[in-house]
Amino acid sequence: MMSAVRRHPDLRTLLLGLAVLCLAAGCIGIRTDSGAPVDQTSPGRWTYLTPVPTTRQEVAMAALGNRLVLIGGFDESAEPVDVVEAFDPETNAWEPLAPYPMAVHHAAAVAVGERLFVMGGYTGGRLQWTALNDVHEYVPARNRWEARASMPTGRGALAAAVLGGRVHALGGAVGSPLNSHEVYDPAANRWTRANPMPTARDHLAAVAFGGRVWAIGGRSSFFGTQYPNVEVYDPATDSWQTGPPLPAGRGGLAAVAFRDRILVFGGETPTRIFSATEMYEVAGNRWIAKEPMPTPRHGMGAAVLGDRVHVIAGGTRPGFAATPAHEAYVP
Repeated sequence: MMSAVRRHPDLRTLLLGLAVLCLAAGCIGIRTDSGAPVDQTSPGRWTYLTPVPTTRQEVAMAALGNRLVLIGGFDESAEPVDVVEAFDPETNAWEPLAPYPMAVHHAAAVAVGERLFVMGGYTGGRLQWTALNDVHEYVPARNRWEARASMPTGRGALAAAVLGGRVHALGGAVGSPLNSHEVYDPAANRWTRANPMPTARDHLAAVAFGGRVWAIGGRSSFFGTQYPNVEVYDPATDSWQTGPPLPAGRGGLAAVAFRDRILVFGGETPTRIFSATEMYEVAGNRWIAKEPMPTPRHGMGAAVLGDRVHVIAGGTRPGFAATPAHEAYVP
């Protein structure tokens, strides 16, 4: 079911705005590493894997069993796609899966045990985006997508994290950024509302870590405030606390919980593209810089398989610049 329409500037308008900022800032798309203290002893390392067959950005991605599933996004012409592809790390190869029920971008994907859910996002290309409240589950045995209970609030550019078998859908936008916080119970196929985020934002990242849900970064709009905000939700008290802010505010970043740490990758502002790899260190309650991504980008997918974090697709400049990059980080 489609919900509200979000007017989005066409490509010429976006490029004109970037050109104005270029004159003010001196350049567009400066590569930015992290401003956090650098870990000199164990920075981690990146490896290159088979690129995704369909070049795209603003994707949704999750690990399902021993595979990665990449859903939708914008292609190289900045048009949305319904393409779904799965990566097998044993063969270092991709294969097509059943297309998503509609061409979608800026959706969120999560795995709850052996079940994969995709929620929200936008349809539409350069001129107009329509926010969705649709939720679909991928059924591997039938290689098809089946509709589930719709989100109460249709939105795209949201983030989602799984805690205690439930999906927390955070933020996003329909015309303006939202602080929405809605929780899906897959067993009951039912949504409930929880305490909203303190900061309304879209293009944020979210992870479940330490028994809490962490909302990380995001922005008020492409040309608006770029948030370093980290806010942490405790389901036991239905309350939010302030966490340590990122070294730099930005949207379009990705994050994963990996063992005893949180890892954050990339992102964008109107004039900068981030190569940053940053780790939240529990002992010091701080962010530490790790080895930067070989390909700076935003709007990518990130997920953990085994001892590696796979960071796939994305845009290599602020705005539209899709890449098939597939790089894996070993902490």
